[in-house]
Amino acid sequence: MKEDRRVNSIAKRINGYWLRRTLLILALIDGALFAMIAQNWLVVNVTHFWAVLGGAELLLILLQSRVGKDKARRLLEPLERIAQTAQELSQVRFDSEKLHHLEDAIGTVSPLAPDAKVLTGDKELQGIEQAVNGLIGRMHETYVEQSRFVSDASHELRTPIAVIQGYADMLSRWGKDDAKVLDEGIGAIQTESAHMKKLIEQLLFLARGDNGRNQMTPEEIDLSQMMREVYEESVMIHPDREWRLDAQQPLLVTGDAAMLKQTARILVDNAVKYTSDGQKISLRTRIKEGSPCFEVQDNGIGIRQEDVAHIFDRFFRSDPARSRATGGTGLGLSIAKWIVDRHGGYFDVFSREEFGTRISVVLPQEEKNTEENEGI
Repeated sequence: MKEDRRVNSIAKRINGYWLRRTLLILALIDGALFAMIAQNWLVVNVTHFWAVLGGAELLLILLQSRVGKDKARRLLEPLERIAQTAQELSQVRFDSEKLHHLEDAIGTVSPLAPDAKVLTGDKELQGIEQAVNGLIGRMHETYVEQSRFVSDASHELRTPIAVIQGYADMLSRWGKDDAKVLDEGIGAIQTESAHMKKLIEQLLFLARGDNGRNQMTPEEIDLSQMMREVYEESVMIHPDREWRLDAQQPLLVTGDAAMLKQTARILVDNAVKYTSDGQKISLRTRIKEGSPCFEVQDNGIGIRQEDVAHIFDRFFRSDPARSRATGGTGLGLSIAKWIVDRHGGYFDVFSREEFGTRISVVLPQEEKNTEENEGI
C-alpha cells in the first residue's frame, strides 16, 4: 500500500539520522583516543587497540542500524494506523440519498413525545439511529423532570400565597377592629412567609447546584465533632425529644464543613417532624464497611417500603398531609442528596413503619481513620 511505503520512507530517514549521529559520536571518540595516544597519555598496543576498537564500533553501528529501524517503526505505528483508517474511510461508499433519508427521519421526531424514535429501516444507519434515539430519550427525561419541578414549585408557592392573601383580606375587613382576628392573621402571615422564604432558598440552592454554581470549600472535618455540635443545638431547640449521641472517636473526612453539617441538620429536622414528644432520636458516627459515616435514627412513624426509593426526589412526600402540617417543603432530602453526591458519598436508608427510620451518610475513606472505630 502507498501508506506503507510512506511510513517505510519516513522510518528510513529517522534511522539514517540516528546512524549519522552515532558515526559522529564515534568519530569524536576516535579523535580523542588518537590524541591521547599521540601525547603518550594512553599507552597501548596500537595495532591491537585499533583492531579491537574498530570491530566494536562496527558491531555497534550494525546493532544501531537494526535497533533504529525497529524503534522508528514503533514510533510511527500510530501514524500507520491513522493512515490505514483514513484509507478504509476513503473506500466507504457515500450515499447522499441515505443521508437525506436519515435527515428527514430526524426532522419528523419530537423530543417531547414519550415514544419518539428515529427509524429508517436501514441496517447501515442502525448505529447512528441508536445514538440519536439515546439522545432523544435523555432530552425527553430532562424535559419531563424540569416540567415536574416547575409544576411542583408552582404548587408549593401557590399554597402560602393563597393563605397570605386570604388572611390579608380578612384583616382588611375585620382585623382593624378585632384584636383576636388581627393576632391570628398576623401569626398566619408570618408562618406562611417563613415557609415561602425557606422554600425559595431551597429552590435557589438546587438551581445553583444544577448550574454548577454552588461553591464547595474542602477541608479536613471531624465527623464526630460535627455531630456533637448538631446534638447540642438539637437538645436546645427541641428539648421535648429524647436525644442520644454516640460519637466518641475522631472520624476524619475531607469535605465542605458547612454543607455536611447542613445535611446532618436536614436529617435531624426530618427525624423531629416524624417523631412524637418524648421519643428517642439517636445521632451516631462510625465506620461502615470500611468508610466513615454519620447517621440519624428515630423511633417515629417510619417510611413505607415502596416510598424509600423516592424520598430523595424533589417535592416527594411519603405522607403529604403530615408534611404540610409540619412545614415540610419536600426539598430537604433532595438538597442533602446533592451535597452527599458532590462529596462522593451515598445514603443507606433502613426504615420500618411504626418502628422508625435510620438514615446513614457514608463518605469516602480518609487515610487517618483507623479500624478502632469499626461499628455494627
